Amino acid sequence: MAPRRRRPRPWYRTRAYRLARTVAMTVVLVVGGVHLAEDRERTDTAGARSAWADTGARGAGAPRAQASLYFTPPPPDEPARASTPATPPGRRAERTAPAPPTAPATTDPTRPVPAATPTAPAAGTPTASAPAEPVRPAPATGPAEPKRPARPRTLPASPAKTVTIPYLGIEAPVTGLRLDARRRLPAPPDDRPKLVGWYTEGPAPGGPGTAVVVGHRDTRTGPAVFAALDAIKPGRPVEVLRADGRTAVYTVDAVKSYEKDRFPSKEVYGHRGRPELRLITCGGTYDRRKGYASNVVVFAHLTATREPARKP
Repeated sequence: MAPRRRRPRPWYRTRAYRLARTVAMTVVLVVGGVHLAEDRERTDTAGARSAWADTGARGAGAPRAQASLYFTPPPPDEPARASTPATPPGRRAERTAPAPPTAPATTDPTRPVPAATPTAPAAGTPTASAPAEPVRPAPATGPAEPKRPARPRTLPASPAKTVTIPYLGIEAPVTGLRLDARRRLPAPPDDRPKLVGWYTEGPAPGGPGTAVVVGHRDTRTGPAVFAALDAIKPGRPVEVLRADGRTAVYTVDAVKSYEKDRFPSKEVYGHRGRPELRLITCGGTYDRRKGYASNVVVFAHLTATREPARKP
């Protein structure tokens, strides 16, 4: 009997085909996983940028709204008036009113007045002497009032050079700003996010009146010098180094936010009888066409001045 021949296996059942199929499936799975990871990374990045914009800060590359490049301009500077303590009502009348006349002692007309008994003068004393003044009781005095700390002296005008906020880790150079042709207060140059601007047409830091300093919250490249300005707390110091070497030290009183459409210029820029400082930046919600909706304003007053360090 002749041996039976075995039929050859079909191509889809060979080892070579199975190995090629396994390699192809592995490559497809690896490439698909890489593409899926890239898509997730892009989605996460876009979501982070959107969240940054929703919280009031814009991601890198976002378009810059023209409205956010200007601040509400301060009114024309008024001369600072020296503040005098008000006189309490009635105090002046108390000092200038004459003392009431003393009423004479009344005597009983039915009783005889005893005759004065002459006394011998003491040895060594003149016989004629002026009548002695009646002794008046000392006025009652209350507890002493605590002494108020003396106000620091104001400084002559000198341009600002550096603004330092130790609490926020800020030490920024200063550039002078003036109103433009449309009477708007511009922000510092957009390509220098770590620069702050001082309104040169207003009071100088350390001098009488309210000095104004503005800065960006962010730019196209990310957070700027005043990105965390709204996080400062009352009582923290702000130092302004001047061109003459003196340093004006201010203390923060309050941090407030105002809508740009309802910005209270008189409250922010008005004189209060003492040297003060305003730090201003953008805040609130951000719109790509209109910019930020609000302004963050830091109120501070002068508490000390430092002279330049003497060279040895």
